[in-house]
Amino acid sequence: MTTITIDRVSRWFGNVVAVNDVTMTIGPGITGLLGPNGAGKSTLINMMAGFLAPSGGAVTLDGQTIWRNQDVYRTIGLVPEREAMYDFLTGWDFVLANAELHGLSDPGAAAKKAMATVEMEYAQSRKVSTYSKGMRQRVKMASALVHEPSVLLLDEPFNGMDPRQRMHLMDLLRQMGEDGRTVLFSSHILEEVEQLAAHIEVIVAGRHAASGDFRKIRRLMTDRPHRYLVRSSDDRQLAAALIADASTAGIQLDFTEKALSVQAVDFNRFTELLPRVARDAGIRLYTVSPSDESLESVFSYLVAS
Repeated sequence: MTTITIDRVSRWFGNVVAVNDVTMTIGPGITGLLGPNGAGKSTLINMMAGFLAPSGGAVTLDGQTIWRNQDVYRTIGLVPEREAMYDFLTGWDFVLANAELHGLSDPGAAAKKAMATVEMEYAQSRKVSTYSKGMRQRVKMASALVHEPSVLLLDEPFNGMDPRQRMHLMDLLRQMGEDGRTVLFSSHILEEVEQLAAHIEVIVAGRHAASGDFRKIRRLMTDRPHRYLVRSSDDRQLAAALIADASTAGIQLDFTEKALSVQAVDFNRFTELLPRVARDAGIRLYTVSPSDESLESVFSYLVAS
């Protein structure tokens, strides 16, 4: 039962704060680290892996400080997002070198098992420089698994993978979670995290925004105020009807979009209200589209809540 504890951790680079007073616990099973690009996910993972020192706070593995503790590398496997690899090596040589660096008793057998686990035997004799992005992701995965770590940290592991590769990796991670390993992966795509993670940690702008299972996170996102652009056959009459209901907090005419900009504070009530009001008034709805559905806007709301 291996656990990573992050206690009031901050990391800054000069005047830039990448991670700001984050506290969370990553235990056995699969945890999704969710946040928009630039949120600080990679910085946080690098501190968990012992490749970056916290500027403040502590990151520990079962009570042991991770930074400058070589023993933790027997326990941790890392799949970084960055593509920097030894391109002149074959995939086999790359994974074998990692097995030898870990001082395994039979590095060849370990490398063979790891390559088979990620289904890369067919390309193991090719140089890494010839690999597609998805293949590079898989050989990085093999190198991270070669010493059979109890903790696996993956930074945007599905980038560049085709649907079949994604499904295979998801199945592999699910099995590891069921086996009791501690698996954390980062993503900026909520649907990816929902399919895989039993627990989700949300980070934005370096701050810890929310924590829970995907139902709780979905509920937080759904319950926030939403802004919609609505085009209709009679914007004036529609606006008068909508503003009278408690599910809306404000309506403006967006001259750029030539549409109504509606802020809905009760998502479920508004989605029922709008079509009913339009039908009863004989108003045709041409467009109903969310105008603030980016991850940045969603997470910014969570942070401010």
